[in-house]
Amino acid sequence: MHRTNDILDTVRMLQQENLDLRTVTLGINLLDCAGRSMAAVTKAVRATVAAKAGNLIRICDQLTTKYGLAIINKRIAVSPASQLLEGHTPKAALELAQALDEAASEVGVDLIGGFTALVHKGMTPGERLLIESLPQVLSRTKRLCASVNIGTTKAGMNVDAILLVSETILKIAEATRHEHGFGCAKLVVFANAAEDNPFMAGAFLGPGEPDCVINIGVSGPGVVKRAIERLVEQNPACTLDEIAEEIKHTAFRVTRTGELIGREVAEKLGVRFGVLDLSLAPTPRVGDSVGEIYQAMGVKVLGAPGTTAAVALLNDAVKKGGAFASSAVGGLSGAFLPVMEDHALAQAVAEGTLTLEKLEAMTAVCSVGLDMILVPGDIDRATLSGIIMDEAAIGIYGNKTAAVRIIPAIGHKAGERIDFGGLFGSGTVMSVKRASGNAEFVRRGGHIPAPIQSLGN
Repeated sequence: MHRTNDILDTVRMLQQENLDLRTVTLGINLLDCAGRSMAAVTKAVRATVAAKAGNLIRICDQLTTKYGLAIINKRIAVSPASQLLEGHTPKAALELAQALDEAASEVGVDLIGGFTALVHKGMTPGERLLIESLPQVLSRTKRLCASVNIGTTKAGMNVDAILLVSETILKIAEATRHEHGFGCAKLVVFANAAEDNPFMAGAFLGPGEPDCVINIGVSGPGVVKRAIERLVEQNPACTLDEIAEEIKHTAFRVTRTGELIGREVAEKLGVRFGVLDLSLAPTPRVGDSVGEIYQAMGVKVLGAPGTTAAVALLNDAVKKGGAFASSAVGGLSGAFLPVMEDHALAQAVAEGTLTLEKLEAMTAVCSVGLDMILVPGDIDRATLSGIIMDEAAIGIYGNKTAAVRIIPAIGHKAGERIDFGGLFGSGTVMSVKRASGNAEFVRRGGHIPAPIQSLGN
């Protein structure tokens, strides 16, 4: 039984350290909306979202007032939309996407995820249709986010799907050229996608999830940074294991706070409480950066030798602290590295100390993968596919979630700066070294078999 007074003391203690509830995400199963008539499907989708999420904003606002803890984003994640597209046409895919986008607008949420295809072992006509519709869909909607799962440790890697997705990413970038390829920021390519992840753009309600569920995303990298800074001020000679302990204790307090809010949102909505994802997801604000945590540890130049070890230390300590605090920790829970959304990481890229290759190494021990990466607009499909395959291999063979959210900036070259504004931030177009020489390997297509650790039953 949680001691509410202890949790409220933690809230008051951390109010000035950028602690927030990054997202309350309502998962909604839409499978009962399926049908042969897309007009009937879209009508049912709007009605279901309105019925399930109509009170979400009001309840979140009430709890913000009650506890004084800001809930930054209110979101919806639906069951994979590809399942509603079987037997339908490209026109129907856009109609479904627009219905989801409009439904999100009507209930007042910031984003809606779940325009998703799960193609790690094969691809149905509905899943292919969804992927091929993305250039039109992501250029004509505002709140809708998409994801594609192209591999798992159990199934291996679907290279044919990666080739299709890579071609689609280039088309999305072209379709949103006037926004510097912003449509690509709303698409995540996964390996080992988490079915209960509340963070966008990759959130969807997985097949094993309840019919309706609240999943919470707690962040607060500023809280962790300040905890480390206080420790270093009090003991300049503190060791790395002492820093890890401080992170664990901080993650524990943050987790308990988030769970209090999440369970109350679920109770008031009359739905199940799912998981609490304790992921250190930054914003472009100074003081709310994951990169600054590594600097507080002593890695003053991000990308310097030792940076990957610092990421591993942080990720592990966050998970340990969260797991001790709650039995409901799930999603991704760890440290994100979204380059454009983190001012310290973005600055390191601009200064040339943090390269694409170093970021890839860091993703082996972080929560997700290559996130919010700007690349030159003339990147070709083989190079893009190779980047996705390399990151997917880290996830599949490392038995972890890995992802790529990459943005070809049409008309821009390495070193140029682009600003998306708001939560999506700004950044420098990264150079892709040796962006040739892999075409023969990549274009063979097919399927990379599951690794031997898949036989662990």
